[in-house]
Amino acid sequence: MVTYPKEWNECTIGNIMHVGRGASPRPIESYLTSNVNGVNWIKIGDAPRYGKYITHTSEKITPNGATHSVSVNAGDFILSNSMSFGRPYILSIPGCIHDGWLRLYDYQDSVDKEFLYYVLSSPETYKQYVAFAAGSGVQNLNKNVVKKVVVHLPPIPEQKKIAGALSKLDEHIDNMAELIEKKRAIRDGALEDLMSGKTRLEGFSNGWITISFEQYFTLLKNNTYARENLSDHGTIGNIHYGDILVKYGAVVSDSDEIPYLKKGVAFFDKWLLQINDVIIADTAEDETVGKAIQIGHVSKPLVGGLHTIVCRPNYETSYGFLGYYINSRAFHDQLLPHITGIKVSSVSKKSIKTTDLCIPSDTKEQAAIADVLLAMDKEIDGLEEEREKIIQIREGAMDDLLTGRVRLNQ
Repeated sequence: MVTYPKEWNECTIGNIMHVGRGASPRPIESYLTSNVNGVNWIKIGDAPRYGKYITHTSEKITPNGATHSVSVNAGDFILSNSMSFGRPYILSIPGCIHDGWLRLYDYQDSVDKEFLYYVLSSPETYKQYVAFAAGSGVQNLNKNVVKKVVVHLPPIPEQKKIAGALSKLDEHIDNMAELIEKKRAIRDGALEDLMSGKTRLEGFSNGWITISFEQYFTLLKNNTYARENLSDHGTIGNIHYGDILVKYGAVVSDSDEIPYLKKGVAFFDKWLLQINDVIIADTAEDETVGKAIQIGHVSKPLVGGLHTIVCRPNYETSYGFLGYYINSRAFHDQLLPHITGIKVSSVSKKSIKTTDLCIPSDTKEQAAIADVLLAMDKEIDGLEEEREKIIQIREGAMDDLLTGRVRLNQ
């Protein structure tokens, strides 16, 4: 149990600010506008991936629509009550919010804005959200749940010092995130230029070949085991389509977290993969369907899992090249006319067989291209690891400073 300094004020969120819920004019499509006099319509997509402030919106609603919604002001907090459950954002702009948001406002006499952000972001606050929401019989946050959350507030000067220390760490984290995004954009640009042949690496001038997918690859069997058949322990690694879409880069190696088939789940030796095999996700929620990985240096035996198309090259290829090539627009754009589905997108083996590969005939050029991209990804991975370390430091500092376990010089 946390023991807070005796001079800190214990209170509930409802004691120190107002909490309200957003509302949406319906049907919302009737109230959207591109007019400059429109009112900012704040959605979860407008929230930053990193950072604490919402600074702009992608859509506006009419002033009439605003009368059927809830107005918010710059400086107000909004909390998501379903997606990203309980995550707080500070508004830098006025606007309107729908019923997926809660508004927290009129707190300025009791608490520093930046300090409040960290209190609302803390694990202790989140645990209370979960406990109170479960006790109320609903899965989402509501204003009554938020009002009951207990917080501990030091004097405002100490609040400002704590917020200042944590903000410096956040600034470093945000700068790292911005650098990573820039590096990714450079990598993505290089991927398209190199895989289309728009940019050739020095020393290579041989022609490229066009060959059908069906001729280049032999399709292998995959399994259809869902997540409940997978485990963190076992002997046979399983490449699940969901991990291809969100976890893995172009090349899978021992550094990646690969789930196993549970003990007792049947598999066949003919499913086993080998280095340079390509695994394509045939299902996704959007046009990322068709994202692929290539098998790299993996010491455990592997099989292709649910919603995957397993492909073995019939020709010599260079390590990592196909993982990048299949994910490039030079190849992936061929899949777009063949993607089917409304809520879930998919592409069939039959459709993929109609595509062509246009690739360097010289495997040394393939290797050189892959090496450039692998080096870029290695740099990005290093930056992400560094950023994650700083996040861990920030989380430890939040725990120490927001509980008063560590006090800053007064």
